[in-house]
Amino acid sequence: MATKRTPIVKLSRRLGITLGKEKYVKRRPYPPGVHGPKQARRRPRLSSFGEQLKEKQKAKAIYGVMEKQFAGYFEKATRREGNTAENLVQLLETRLDNVIYRLGWARTRRQSRQMVSHGFIQVNGARVDIPSFIVSVGDVITVKASKVEKGIIKVIPEAMNLGTLPSWISRDEKTMTGKITAIPEGEDLKQGFDPTFIVEFYSR
Repeated sequence: MATKRTPIVKLSRRLGITLGKEKYVKRRPYPPGVHGPKQARRRPRLSSFGEQLKEKQKAKAIYGVMEKQFAGYFEKATRREGNTAENLVQLLETRLDNVIYRLGWARTRRQSRQMVSHGFIQVNGARVDIPSFIVSVGDVITVKASKVEKGIIKVIPEAMNLGTLPSWISRDEKTMTGKITAIPEGEDLKQGFDPTFIVEFYSR
């Protein structure tokens, strides 16, 4: 994965979504750059291609996925039975770094990715340090015992109060255990982008 990234607030303002702290986006709710304030008053209407591209950029930014990997997820989604748009979101949602974020063990997906990469997380008792690892129904996620007292883990109690636990995950706060109880579907698939536009983009 590339190491150079657009600053998170600038990217949020460009795409019109909140990727980091909301207060920074609210402070300047318009695209970055000299002409940002003018665009906020009258944003140019996007073409169909522009709308499709923007939705893809939103999804990539939300989940922290680069272009080649994202295209790979789309290919997997097309090979699965069912709705391709729903399949794509299910793949993104069941990435291990996203699951850690959904469990409330990290304030942001970037922080959850760091936890996984540094070996803080176990799946079914085995250490997994690949953020893109796809979890399955029945998988049990835990924090490695030797890492519990480390600095990054100390933010978990605070982080767990920031979001709502999705219906497809269960959590035991005392034992720091999470379990995948179902495949994400329905309301859990509604994120800050429209996956049908992404399907149209790749189907051109």
